[in-house]
Amino acid sequence: MKFKPAQGLAASVLATLGLTLGVAAPAQAAANSKLCVYDLLGATGDVYNMSKDYVVAAKQWGADIELRAYTDERIATQDFIAGECDALYATGFRTRQFNATTAVLDSLGVSSIVKNNKVDMPASYDVVRRAIQLFAQPAAAKLNVNGKYEIAGIIPFGTAYPVINDRKIRTVEDLAGKKIAAFDYDKAQAVMIQKIGAQPVSADITNFASKFNNGAVDMIAAPAAAYKPLELYRGIGTKGAINRFPIVILSYQMVINNTKFPSGFGAKSRTYWLSQFDRALSIITRAEKSIPEGTWSDLTPENMIKYTVMLRESRVSIADQGLYDKGGLKILKKIRCGVNPADSECSTNSENWN
Repeated sequence: MKFKPAQGLAASVLATLGLTLGVAAPAQAAANSKLCVYDLLGATGDVYNMSKDYVVAAKQWGADIELRAYTDERIATQDFIAGECDALYATGFRTRQFNATTAVLDSLGVSSIVKNNKVDMPASYDVVRRAIQLFAQPAAAKLNVNGKYEIAGIIPFGTAYPVINDRKIRTVEDLAGKKIAAFDYDKAQAVMIQKIGAQPVSADITNFASKFNNGAVDMIAAPAAAYKPLELYRGIGTKGAINRFPIVILSYQMVINNTKFPSGFGAKSRTYWLSQFDRALSIITRAEKSIPEGTWSDLTPENMIKYTVMLRESRVSIADQGLYDKGGLKILKKIRCGVNPADSECSTNSENWN
């Protein structure tokens, strides 16, 4: 999927929100800013390697950045909050606490596009691309800033698929009573799991895979990038599978303490990471192709549509509980309808909060 401009849609969305150019400039930065990068594989992982190229580019914007690799996202986030790091690169689940608007990218089914009775993954990734492009627009600068915290770039991390220990689980009804791992720092997961009659089991990025592999839970949601490093094939065994249904397209988001970087750094950084979209997508594609074909399982078209609608309804309910940012969801709906205006949701008031 090549990068394509969507200036018209971005301008339309921003105009609807009443946003104008400009945001207060942060103070000049001190030298040697520290960027804490969460990567499943630490300093040998793809995200960390992309970050090394970023450090080189950032020198042109007046920033001298030192990288620190973390395999525990919680510790990376804590170090950022404590001031041990001046910037953090982590998943949208973790960065939601710093910016709820951009973190809507990691909301249930928010990017999914249904065409011809199936989820159209290229079109769904186009929604993600357009959203990242919109957030990188100068007119959207204010959406990225929350006090001293500023989103300085977003890339896709891959689709979180249902990973199950029994491929006979093919419907939501089959999940009733099953145990499903839920990240305790993303409350929306537990809400969704309880809604379908399953049992949420508290987990985090360091142990959700081991809980699945040792049988403590029947299902997890994970991207293809986790399959080999976390040895998910052990939990899948001979009876399990990965259902080819997108629960959410995950994102990586960079958060900076903008008092520690040069004025205008965030905008340049957002533009840089936007230019890395295709590179990130190629990494995702390679990871998915590396999984044996026999590991995958496909839903029927009927269930594919049914569950996409279910995720949409759940997303609205979760937003009404204050767990998702309504303004961000409104932006994403407008983008989805720009990609697929024929969808029935585009003629409803759903997610059109005032």
